[in-house]
Amino acid sequence: MSDYLQDNLWVFLLLVNYLLAIIIAVTVLLKNDNPVKTLTYLFALATLPFLGLLVYYLFGIDHRKNKIFEKKYLTDNTRLKDWREQFGMTPDQQTDFEQRFGPGLYRVYQLLHYNDRAVLTYENDVEILINGEAKFPRLLEDLEKATDHIHLEYFVLFDDATGLPIIDMLCRKAREGVTVRVIYDDVGSKLSGSTKMRMTECGVEHFPFMPVLFTRFTGKFNYRDHRKIIVIDGITGYVGGINIRRKYDNSLSNPRFWRDTHLRIRGPATGSLQASFLLSWDFVSDDITSIQKNLFPDTKPDSQDPVAVQIAASGPDSDYANIMEALFTAINTAREYVYITTPYMIPNASIMTAMTTAARSGVDVRVIIPYQSDSWAAQYATDSYIESMLRSGVRIFRYNKGFVHAKTLVMDDTFASIGTANMDYRSFSINFEINALLYSKTKAKQLKEVFLRDLEESEEVELERWEERGISRKLQESLNRLWAPLL
Repeated sequence: MSDYLQDNLWVFLLLVNYLLAIIIAVTVLLKNDNPVKTLTYLFALATLPFLGLLVYYLFGIDHRKNKIFEKKYLTDNTRLKDWREQFGMTPDQQTDFEQRFGPGLYRVYQLLHYNDRAVLTYENDVEILINGEAKFPRLLEDLEKATDHIHLEYFVLFDDATGLPIIDMLCRKAREGVTVRVIYDDVGSKLSGSTKMRMTECGVEHFPFMPVLFTRFTGKFNYRDHRKIIVIDGITGYVGGINIRRKYDNSLSNPRFWRDTHLRIRGPATGSLQASFLLSWDFVSDDITSIQKNLFPDTKPDSQDPVAVQIAASGPDSDYANIMEALFTAINTAREYVYITTPYMIPNASIMTAMTTAARSGVDVRVIIPYQSDSWAAQYATDSYIESMLRSGVRIFRYNKGFVHAKTLVMDDTFASIGTANMDYRSFSINFEINALLYSKTKAKQLKEVFLRDLEESEEVELERWEERGISRKLQESLNRLWAPLL
């Protein structure tokens, strides 16, 4: 029997392959999905033994319908329900909101409220922080003042010249009796064994997010925690694009200038960041945290310019692509301009359609991307979209002062988004992301000014010159575009 199996191993494997392919084909047909997508998967399953199964696993499974972890304990929690109900919008508030920001942005609010029960909170004091050299000193000041708890969740946490002072502060506060909880992504972060041991000894609770054995070889095929969240005493929160690593701080001698944007929030919007952190903490620690009042304090900071903020979180744990759908709706709402900054411009069909139709209808759509990416594959994939965007009237600018890592959108002097999500497949569908949506004329104008300053360090891509790039370059772009969902 064993000799027979050895002699006919490939036949046996092919039979297993096509048996699985038939089962998957029936599943794909029953989804009643996009016909082009369905035919593509059926073709791959029929003509590419083994590889077709891999393609379907990587691209065809809707991981939202098989959520990685459940939100039920948080959404059903009585204390959290009571906290959310404080921010329900009355009919008078709805009328006021629509008069100030327009019915289009009210649809953005409604979308997120329906998708994820995302509340809109007023009375927030919001500070836009440009680059790591502005963020890190501000953060250390706030950490120093912590009296109850510090919650930190980061994609990139390094114990280098930038990370060590923060880790030292966390240890000191833990020894003082402050509850300190840390989540770091196991692929994006790099902490030595001695640093982890020191954190444990000083009382800092810490867990890796979805630990892997070989981080060098698994970075792109895992569902990673790309969020950057800090919550201090339930009052002060940080969210944005700046990770905790030396290269994000331009006050240090780094080989490349790093352009990034972050937010410091004081006020009730911090509660939404807190809820997101607690969900992740339950997942990584297997410990359902008791939601006490100290985690969601009822405080309103003094602010000369209070900002309405809604937090959009998305990932394989959510039923909908919350961030993508919010940005899609906002772009379709724009009447004057949409300015986008992103390190990776690899849009899905929905965002691509929103941007190009907005431009063709007369909206001033501009995008800043890096002149030189930190990933050659991502750069080729990004470049593959440029020509069609230019033909539709989208203006593309390549930032040449250094590497632009900011993830921002601002439109019509009324709305802005700052967070962790890139304009790419991974951020919209695969990774865990979080963005802060600001309904504020003041903050939108401020972010617009930042965008216009960045334009001064950027070179506009002209369609005629872009079309002259060689066939080999175009082929590289097209090949890398095929792998866009994994980049």
